[in-house]
Amino acid sequence: MRKTSPASALIWSMLGACVSLAFPGSPRWTILGPGGGGAQFIPTISPHDPNWVLVACDMTGSYLTENGGKSWRMFNLAGRSFGFVFDPRDRNTIYVLGTGLWRSTDAGKTWHLIVPDPKTIVRIRMPDDHASLNFDTATGPAPRVRALAVDPEDSRVLYASWGSALHISRDYGVSWQRVRSLPEDAVEIHIDPRSPRQQRTLYVVGRRFLGLSRGGQWRDGKLPAGTEDFIDVSAGFPKAGGPLVIYGITGKGVFISEDVGQSWRSASPVPAVFQAIATSQWNADVAYVSYRNWEQGGKRWFGVAKTVDRGQHWELVWREADEPAPNIRDAWLTERFGPRWSGNPLDLGVAPNHPEICYATDYGRTLRTTDGGKTWHAVYSQRSSSGGWVSTGLDVTTCYGVHFDPFAPNRMFITYTDIGLFRSEDGGLSWVSSIDGVPRRWWNTTYWIEFDPQVRGRVWGVMSRVHDLPRPKMWRNQSPSTYEGGVCISEDGGRTWKVSSMGMDPTAATHILVDPTSPVEARVLYVAGFGRGVYKSVDGGRTWTLKNRGLEGQEPFAWRLVRDTTGTLYLIVARRSEDGSYNNPNDGALYRSTDGAETWTRLPLPAGVNGPNGLAVDPKDPKRLYLAVWGRRTPEGARDGGIFLSTDGGLSWRNVFDRDQHVYDVTIDPRNGVIYAAGFESSAWRSDDGGRTWRRIPGYNFKWGHRVIPDPRDPDKIFITTFGGSVWYGPAEGDPDAIEDIATRAVRPGFGLFASPR
Repeated sequence: MRKTSPASALIWSMLGACVSLAFPGSPRWTILGPGGGGAQFIPTISPHDPNWVLVACDMTGSYLTENGGKSWRMFNLAGRSFGFVFDPRDRNTIYVLGTGLWRSTDAGKTWHLIVPDPKTIVRIRMPDDHASLNFDTATGPAPRVRALAVDPEDSRVLYASWGSALHISRDYGVSWQRVRSLPEDAVEIHIDPRSPRQQRTLYVVGRRFLGLSRGGQWRDGKLPAGTEDFIDVSAGFPKAGGPLVIYGITGKGVFISEDVGQSWRSASPVPAVFQAIATSQWNADVAYVSYRNWEQGGKRWFGVAKTVDRGQHWELVWREADEPAPNIRDAWLTERFGPRWSGNPLDLGVAPNHPEICYATDYGRTLRTTDGGKTWHAVYSQRSSSGGWVSTGLDVTTCYGVHFDPFAPNRMFITYTDIGLFRSEDGGLSWVSSIDGVPRRWWNTTYWIEFDPQVRGRVWGVMSRVHDLPRPKMWRNQSPSTYEGGVCISEDGGRTWKVSSMGMDPTAATHILVDPTSPVEARVLYVAGFGRGVYKSVDGGRTWTLKNRGLEGQEPFAWRLVRDTTGTLYLIVARRSEDGSYNNPNDGALYRSTDGAETWTRLPLPAGVNGPNGLAVDPKDPKRLYLAVWGRRTPEGARDGGIFLSTDGGLSWRNVFDRDQHVYDVTIDPRNGVIYAAGFESSAWRSDDGGRTWRRIPGYNFKWGHRVIPDPRDPDKIFITTFGGSVWYGPAEGDPDAIEDIATRAVRPGFGLFASPR
């Protein structure tokens, strides 16, 4: 029996509960959407079966296919994955380099934290704007493993790089020994399988260094002359035997070394900018390189080149410009946006034993070739029999809402970032892009749409060129006064649109409300313009007037609007600082208007709070408000976040939920009064008693959640929109074993990530 301190025992139990992970296609949860749509990275193919492939993204999810990309299942380890390693002897053992070093011994169904050792964790912090996970041990922040290799003959033996040092474990990672210092962390470690088991020959490859350990002696290599670092690097062993072959990309092109950097030869296929390179682990004669900006025939080409003779000759196996290449069999993304939207691959992955198989990932897609590049096929989406698109499970999209046409039960929409608005005519089974008529510069993001409750086919939408609001990263280098976007209207159920923004300055319009009590022929609408304020229309959205009387400061970051049953309006103004520091007197605010936005009154926020994010009003008691709050960064972690309750219309507040410090939004199902909440700490919650107690919703564990939307067709089902994982759809019940009573505080705040997701 493992002996641990009480604190360690608590954390260990939470970590142990984290291994049962939900994935698309499970009987409890599915993911809706067209698939793809966001940046994908690190395609890694199993040495045991080329149909087993892992892919990462920049939005925290990871993806595994066991059938060559026909379907994928997502798994979530509380943050981004930066590398995958298959055990060379056991096909079911996989390692992930992410928030920690994770291992699965059942083909990715469950995961266990290896580094840091969970017994040594004394604190888990998620302090910053993206709630990045940090493990703290008694000696300080836990190390992040940057490279890993498993001995080809003994799975107990692991080599890893962290803290600018090389380490070895001989007991599956239970204990580690420091071998030597490195100039920086490695990106690849290769073990020569022909070397003695007790004194392996190791090749250690970094962005700025090369090293060879043979017979206990270390030798440094050099980078190509005149370069300081690699843009990308890949290495493998020749099929016929011999030393490691290293392919590197620098700002001067493609280079190849067969003697660990003692010499290099230039091997660029064309004069271009090179992005990614990959070779086969056990057939290094073959390599693929991603290129762009190759000028020929008056066009700038991009794609992939391939060599089968270590760079002596190259073939352009993927060559595109403004028109799709005939050998690229893409799905919806090229059809909607054209080939330049995704561009050349960001990453490439070649099968270790089958060099004719290569996966390419880019800003929206994963594609595969099984014939050495003669043809490439999309594996992120499939066309349905109805002509729409269905995700294969590789979903990397940010979305804000799920919207139902009140006159067409099977017509629903998802408001997306990066890929705009998508529509389903079959109840969510398949999806098509629905931005015809929207100005091309506004295609990027649809933040919200609103249907006219009495006029069939009429719907308003707010679109913008600017994505990811209200994340502060969006105004680090660009003033919100320069944002583009506005309002569009559709009269045919969202199939086609036209601009309807007269009187509105260019703005990132992030929310729209319709007053359902206003005359049908003169609908009253309100729009939140990020950096502008609140706009009002009294003629169905044809013309707009700025209504900022009472709003304090310049460029108010108007984010969300709420209307209660009496007609009172609330406006959430997002905070400006990324860490929550009080560096602006107008940073984060809540306003109320009782006269149709003609004047606004600032309401007091809870003590310490300056990051309001969402608001819900009890439909039966307009004085009862629930405020979703983003925490402020401190050295100990985020604080002053969660959910706050007011029973006097926002004049005073008390915290009713602080287990998650990054709550994005809170919603109420008007049919039964159930309150839902979600945020950036890998969990979603429900309360059945007005916020007194909260239960975690089992099965959902995506790191970055947006909002819970009750299914209007089924009170037992919910949608959860996410920042990078599309829409999760599943059961609305809460887990009785993950309950928090605000009166007793039985569970320590800040550990929502590790509540049981059974």
